[in-house]
Amino acid sequence: SSTAGSGDHGRCSLSYLPTLADLGYTQKDIDCVSSVDPRSAMPENYKGGETFALARVKDYIWDKDLLKVYFDTRNGMIGSDYSTKFAPWLALGNVSPRYIARECRRYEQMRVQNKSTYWVVFELLWRDYFKFFAKKYGDRIFYLSGTVGKRYNGGNERKWGMDPKQIQAWKDGMTGYPLVDANMRELKATGFMSNRGRQNVCSFLTIDMNMDWRYGGDYFEELLLDYDVHSNWGNWCSGAGMTGGRLNRFNIVKQSKDYDFAGEYVRLWCPEIANVPDKYVHEPWNMSEGMMEECGVKIGPGRDYPSPIVDPGATPRVMMTDGSRGGGRGRGGGRG
Repeated sequence: SSTAGSGDHGRCSLSYLPTLADLGYTQKDIDCVSSVDPRSAMPENYKGGETFALARVKDYIWDKDLLKVYFDTRNGMIGSDYSTKFAPWLALGNVSPRYIARECRRYEQMRVQNKSTYWVVFELLWRDYFKFFAKKYGDRIFYLSGTVGKRYNGGNERKWGMDPKQIQAWKDGMTGYPLVDANMRELKATGFMSNRGRQNVCSFLTIDMNMDWRYGGDYFEELLLDYDVHSNWGNWCSGAGMTGGRLNRFNIVKQSKDYDFAGEYVRLWCPEIANVPDKYVHEPWNMSEGMMEECGVKIGPGRDYPSPIVDPGATPRVMMTDGSRGGGRGRGGGRG
């Protein structure tokens, strides 16, 4: 009501921070954000602001001495220290990329200079690259046709799917591909996802599922703690193949086995398959009914865990028409 609005406005001042209730959120909304999921990969007791940002830089680089091993741990997916986790504070301007780069240089002078120290600064440069990329192309990074224009691959206009049920299954982590599902559930529960995960779920939505890539960019914008317009939309546009060059498809099963060999990560976020043997944890659809019975999980429509949303043995249509390769190497940019 107007009366309530006037009262709320009257309470706002430099010394009063409106509560979530004041801002119109329901108690259910408030309860959802009142605690941090214990599986979160974010630093313990994290909060916004410069004070915590500087503390995280100090903790990661100096106190825990993790900078020297960054290159070796950066593709992890569990825990707060496999990557820097500087991204949320960088995105909000709580810490300067120049400050982090200076700390890396100082570390090189005082402790060690190696591939890891180089790589963290390299990641910062990728953030800058996407800012210049957005400056060059403007709002074309939001177009379905991206920066390559309406004609795709020499005259064959790419046809995109827009099935709301399939897109929702991707968002909810119910595609039947454990690595994709685990990452999407982590994003929904914590607002964060590893760089390795981001590249895989982007490739899966835009290439394997062939859905309009902008649904992915929009969903990431909605949920990511480290959302940055340039890195987010530049990466999605690129991952969908809409910036030109080679289309890079990530083989989800291969990626699963390469980066989560024992299934620790997928079991963390997909408890339905917690008892599935290592051999099948990344391809649970290959189990027989008898094996499912032994594991206490049923795979299939309307059962405990869904069947694959796309045929695991099928070659995506776009891969058959543009001559691109798939293997799962590539660059995400804006790594956390």
